[in-house]
Amino acid sequence: MSQGKKIYFASDLHLGLPNLEQSLPREKLFNTWLDTISHDAEEVYLLGDIFDFWFEYRRVVPKGYTRFLGKIAQLTDSGIPVHFFTGNHDVWMFDYFEKELGVQIHREPIVRELYGAKFLLAHGDGLGPGDPGYKLLKRIFTSPTLQWMFAKLHPNFSLWFGNQWSVSSRYSKEITHVFRGEDEQITKFSRHKLQDEHFDFFIYGHWHSPIIYPLTKKSNLVVLGDWLVSNTYSVWDGKELKLMRYQPPKADEVLATTSFL
Repeated sequence: MSQGKKIYFASDLHLGLPNLEQSLPREKLFNTWLDTISHDAEEVYLLGDIFDFWFEYRRVVPKGYTRFLGKIAQLTDSGIPVHFFTGNHDVWMFDYFEKELGVQIHREPIVRELYGAKFLLAHGDGLGPGDPGYKLLKRIFTSPTLQWMFAKLHPNFSLWFGNQWSVSSRYSKEITHVFRGEDEQITKFSRHKLQDEHFDFFIYGHWHSPIIYPLTKKSNLVVLGDWLVSNTYSVWDGKELKLMRYQPPKADEVLATTSFL
């Protein structure tokens, strides 16, 4: 552990929602947050749905997001590892971020030991029992055949269509989510994982419901929230994990804290 360094987690920025112009203030705010953490960040984990829609052609990437992409490159160029999890809205991410920005892409849940604590990290969609319709749709959208077919469409049409689909999908659901405790799929998934091995922290995006939810005396489930409404993130210093709200020019608000036991 580097002296005074911390590990940061954020998710669900949904850049591009409802359009580039209206999401620009959100992009600038998130970039300002990245600036504020760059002095003490050991690593940064972005746990999915950073974009509301993303598709990479072999030689074409979506228009916009220049400030965000430049900021990520600045972080990795300075030696700060950035991890990017594909979410259900930006699942069609291929190798551009890895090759151009030096970002590590994760498409499945990963296990990490961070400052002595064991973490399971994931976007969170499709985990746990139930929701067979969504899981079928996810398998379809991660199909290499479908991705190949979509890539044959002209970018002007495909990116317009993808954005329209994504916006309608987002607004067909609640923007924020009330966490239902033991009834949540990710709670059931996490408890099932605990039957086989111990994790100190499960950290998820996707659910737009910032919370630290105790599973046992020594294990906690963390939902990061979103940057559409909450502007929340989590930070781990090796002793405490905090769930925070970014609210400049005021000091960041501590929403919840749990200690490493």
